[in-house]
Amino acid sequence: MKYTTLPNTDIKVSKICLGTMTFGEQNTEKEAHQQLDYGLEQGINFVDTAELYSVPARPETYGRRH
Repeated sequence: MKYTTLPNTDIKVSKICLGTMTFGEQNTEKEAHQQLDYGLEQGINFVDTAELYSVPARPETYGRRH
């Protein structure tokens, strides 16, 4: 895995980010855990956990916590 150091810090971030926008909609919780595990095994330490992108919020999932 290739990493970049954030400016003015000692923090090294993987150049590949794992996006989670499909978690809970297009894949199961089990698949999400498998994908996270695989990413970590490959050295990814950068995970995009944004709740929304260009999709409007849905009342049944907005702000939901597990």
